[in-house]
Amino acid sequence: MPPQLSALDHLVLTVADLSVSIVFYRDILGMIAEEFTASDGSTRWALKFGGQKINLHLSGAEFAPCAAKPMPGSADLCFLSEVSLESWQDHLVDQGVVIELGPIRRSGARSALCSLYLRDPDGNLIEISNRLED
Repeated sequence: MPPQLSALDHLVLTVADLSVSIVFYRDILGMIAEEFTASDGSTRWALKFGGQKINLHLSGAEFAPCAAKPMPGSADLCFLSEVSLESWQDHLVDQGVVIELGPIRRSGARSALCSLYLRDPDGNLIEISNRLED
């Protein structure tokens, strides 16, 4: 049996405009934007929520090493929330964010989910989900 992984520490999202992405993830999804200095001395941006982190790379100025084909709009991300989807719907509508689909039942990693789908400024698919009791 191969060694096993235990958790996801962070992921990298390539974006077309750092400031636009930071505003969206901070003001719409409630993440904390944090500027940090990487081990190589470069200044970078990350989005934090819960115990998770998304590092941001500006398209065309990615930090090495990076994905073979980094590009804005290629991600499909599912975020769990303890806040009701009804509250999320109200917030998203108030912010002028289009809900593409949902609420709809989906399968998650650990349980069934009820989800809303929307897009970030780069066109990445964003799923906001509540866990359901099976």
